[in-house]
This record gives sequence, structure tokens and C-alpha cells, in this order.
Amino acid sequence: LTKKIGTGIISTGVKAGLCSDGVIREFTSSMALLNRRASEIMLEVGVSTATDVTGFGLIGHLNEVLTASRCRARIFSGHVPFFEEAARLIGLNKVPGGTIANIKSFSSYVTFGEGVSDPERILLNDAQTSGGLLIFVPAGKKERLIGAMQSEGLLAAYIGDVTGELKDDIHIHVEK
Repeated sequence: LTKKIGTGIISTGVKAGLCSDGVIREFTSSMALLNRRASEIMLEVGVSTATDVTGFGLIGHLNEVLTASRCRARIFSGHVPFFEEAARLIGLNKVPGGTIANIKSFSSYVTFGEGVSDPERILLNDAQTSGGLLIFVPAGKKERLIGAMQSEGLLAAYIGDVTGELKDDIHIHVEK
């Protein structure tokens, strides 16, 4: 994953006047960062597939790829980079309608393990604005991809694994 999650929630907080100038700068800087260099590195390394994370949130876009590929995945919520401010805003009930719709739309495809908090569940479904790339890379190329991204100052977070073929309606398991 190449960008932090939570831009939809922070956008709602900004509109409500609940975010500091520092939060607004971090959030705006993330959204202004183009995915171009990340995509070039991705092509150099040789990835399996990728998708951007936008309106359907991380869970929704991951679900689309898994459905098309007939695969399952495991996500580690503790590895997903979130904007810290987004959790505070969730506590203030500043969750956009698109995020709530995503939770309803994709909940039947996801299971959550012990320890995955309610704010994390919401953030994983957050409808992103100018989100990052969710990249699928063969295990043998993972470190090379992450290293190349990080050497150029780009966020590159390993957040989970494709775990096998689809056997039922559950496509994603999230654990801490």
C-alpha cells in the first residue's frame, strides 16, 4: 500500500472545522502526491496486479481484485498505515456516508479476528480521495519493491497476503 488510509474521514473533519493546520497539511500533501513514480517502480519490479484505493475503500478495492482473481487474502490491520487523526474523528462520529455505505456493501465478504478495533474496521472501508496503490507482488519480489519505493521516499507498507483460492463468499480475513 502506497498511501495512508483515512482521507475520507479527515475530509469530513476538515469540513466540520475539527482538524488542525498540521493535519490539513499532511492530508493535503498525501492527496497531492501522484501515484506515477510508484507505478513506474511497480512495472520495473514486475507485479502481479494493482488497483488504486479510492471511493470503495481498501476493503472494497481489495474485494474487487480478489473476486476477479478468484482468490482470498489476509490483511494485518496493524500494518495498514492510517492517518492518526482519522481515529479521533471516528470517535466524534465524523464518518462520511460513502464509508458507511462501503461497510454495508462489503461486510459479507470480510471476517475480522480478535483485536481488530471498530475504528480500524471503519478505516479499512473509508472512501478515499486520491488514495494510494494496492499492489500485488509475488513473494520473491516483495522486498525489492518495498526497498525501491522507500529509497525514493515513497510509502510502501506490506499489509497482507493472498492466501489461496476462493472457496466461499468470504474473500478477506482481517487480523491484528
